[in-house]
Order: sequence, then C-alpha cells, then structure tokens
Amino acid sequence: MLELLFPKSCAGCGAAGVSLCASCQEELRRVPHRVSCTVDPRVPVWALSPYAGAHRQLVISMKERGRRDACAYVGAAVRAAVDFLAARGELPFAVDLTLVPAPTRARSARLRGGDTVTAVCASSGLSTVPCVQHRSSVRDSVGLDAAARRRNLAEGVDLLQVPPSPVLLVDDVVTTGATVEATCAVLFSAGVEVSGVLAVCAA
Repeated sequence: MLELLFPKSCAGCGAAGVSLCASCQEELRRVPHRVSCTVDPRVPVWALSPYAGAHRQLVISMKERGRRDACAYVGAAVRAAVDFLAARGELPFAVDLTLVPAPTRARSARLRGGDTVTAVCASSGLSTVPCVQHRSSVRDSVGLDAAARRRNLAEGVDLLQVPPSPVLLVDDVVTTGATVEATCAVLFSAGVEVSGVLAVCAA
C-alpha cells in the first residue's frame, strides 16, 4: 500500500521503481580523487565526485528531501573509498580509523530528522563518533565567499568529546574548505590525529 501511495524513485536521477538505479550505483563506484581547497586544512582532502550528476542529486535528496534510504548507498561508497585509499597507503586501514561527521547546526539537524552525514558514516559500517557541532552563532554559508566563510566559522566549532585517533573527517560537500579547516583546527588542538577529509562532492 505504501508503495502505491509513495512509489519509489531513484534518489540520483529520479528513475521510477528503485531507491537507486543501476546507473547511479555505478556512478558511486568512482574512486576518490584529491581536491584542492581555497583554504588549507593541513590534511589531504578527497572527494568521490565533483558536485554534479548523481552525486549532487544524492546529496540534495538526502539533505533536502529526506531520502534516508540513499544513506546506505553513499555509506557503502564511503567505505569503499576508505578501503581504496588504505590499500594505496594514503589512509590507515578501516579497522584503525574513526569517522568524524563534519559539524552541522543542531537546529538544522533536528529539522531534517537527523544529520545526514552522520547517517552516511553510520551506514559505512566503520567506527563513527559524531563529536563536532557548529555553534549557534554560525550562519548558513550559502552565498558567502571564502573570506566570509572563514570569518563565519572562526571559533564556531565545538568539540563535544575527544574521538579516538586516527580520524577521517567526512562531509557531504567541500567548497572553499573553511568548514573542514575550522574543524581540523579544533581536533588538532585536542591532540587528535586527523588523517584527512573525505567528501561526497567537491564544488
């Protein structure tokens, strides 16, 4: 009955009948690539894809349309990316690594029914510690340039607990790198070893 009332559609392209079609699943199998940010978080940054195509639509579907069923697919892609980078010697092996979801505002997460990046990390099957959060003073970064994003995030990340090292910071979209720079700084100050940043998309 639910399927008749709310038929499934692909969270990546809208194709009918499936949560994620075979073509979009194939897109998720891309290997991660290094990206450069406007600001330097002092650790390597990788992304699964540019902010385009199926990856972009998946991020929008998860964040803005409540498509939590897509988190399992993206989580599997995150796990595959970690294993790939570990096999190349660029990350510690998954058994030794803790995922830290990038910070978000508590109110935004509540309005979305929970933080999507945390859900993606949990779906990866890897150890996940949601331990960073934006302060209420941090405003939405849409439309801000790199300098404004940096000012917006200055002293704007709280560390709720110290995660076990080493960690991999995970985000949905990396743009200027201001968020990951501020978050890495907070983790570094607590003595946490940050091995890198992995984003679903790089804009």
